[in-house]
Amino acid sequence: MQPKSYLVIGGGLIGAASALRLQAAGFAVTLIDPGDPRRAASFGNIGHIAAEQVSPLASRESLRTFPGRLFGLGGPLDFRWRDAGLWAPWALRFIAASNPDRHASGQAALTTILAHALPAWRRLAELSGAPGIIAREGLAVVWMSPQAAERGLCGWERSATGSAAFRRMDGDDLAPYAAVMARPPVAGIRFSGTAQVSEPQAARDALMTAFRAGGGEVVHAGVTHLTGGNRILARLEEGGVREAEGALIAAGAWAGRLMRDLGVKAPVIAERGYSVQSAEHGWDEALPPTVFEEQSMVVSRFTSGLRASSFVEFGSPDAPGDPRKWRVLERRLSDLGIRFSPEPDRWVGPRPTLPDYLPAIGRLESDPRILYAFGHQHLGLTMAAITAELTASLAGDRDPAIDLTPFRIERFGGAGRW
Repeated sequence: MQPKSYLVIGGGLIGAASALRLQAAGFAVTLIDPGDPRRAASFGNIGHIAAEQVSPLASRESLRTFPGRLFGLGGPLDFRWRDAGLWAPWALRFIAASNPDRHASGQAALTTILAHALPAWRRLAELSGAPGIIAREGLAVVWMSPQAAERGLCGWERSATGSAAFRRMDGDDLAPYAAVMARPPVAGIRFSGTAQVSEPQAARDALMTAFRAGGGEVVHAGVTHLTGGNRILARLEEGGVREAEGALIAAGAWAGRLMRDLGVKAPVIAERGYSVQSAEHGWDEALPPTVFEEQSMVVSRFTSGLRASSFVEFGSPDAPGDPRKWRVLERRLSDLGIRFSPEPDRWVGPRPTLPDYLPAIGRLESDPRILYAFGHQHLGLTMAAITAELTASLAGDRDPAIDLTPFRIERFGGAGRW
């Protein structure tokens, strides 16, 4: 029997978009979220709808270049040693997923779903009544030295980019950077088929406003335990229980514990990113999100200010931030001559990542009343809108727009802990 009511557990962009889509499909929806927007991975990201990121990071190339990417050597990759019990078993699965055949199948799956990402966002923006949240198109990747440019261009020319395409930037493209930096990049590429939201939190706020306006209920609480069956029961941290005929688990880096309540393996880990944001800056609003590859840093302008983001840190989603990483970001901005506040807003948040760098989207085989959508790694904002459409199709017993077999959580095994 098809559920008529749903609990959506998790209020980041995936949960908010899915709640709104489920509501629009005629379901009674209650969204349960702790209520701190800074907690979600979507709060501090760069707002890029990354249709070009079709190649999973689980690859032989990632393993080959791993040592040079470590934070201790100036790279973006770090591991919290006190959390080794979390990331060590995950890393073994990552190595297995880097097999060329698995990487190729993962790339095919991401290519398919990401081709829908931008069109789905435009539909979601219209549904929310805020079409202006899609701010500008494009992405730039730039290099500050000829040697880095030669390496970077060769790398991108060998890379798959899905439905997105790029061209080499000419002098006219690079000239605007001279006005906002100490010196302009020497080379770069500019993508089409991608876009940026006006601000990640503004996008989420628009979705939540539309959801509430449609009669949706929002409960600010954590979920301590989830029970499946004919009625889905969610026990709340502050006490009390919420129930519905169905549930969608969209709890990001915290989804693994809820899946364990249901006897399902979900090896999701917190892959933490860092950002700094300044309300005062001189960045040209016409410039797209810009990747500075040598600095492993992305700079993006929003309505509220200029944001720079970097780092891939594996550990607990609830661990405090590492001040060294914010200082590195601020130093790199200063070295590039980018105007920025000396006391920026500092943020750290957990990207929910599964070992093969594919999301988990589907219906539980062991309990068909429970849907799941988590593990979107760096692509949570990118895939939020299409994920919402896919989960709404599943809830309505309609065929989803794409084959969800590659995204089944059961690909990690059946019942039990990992």
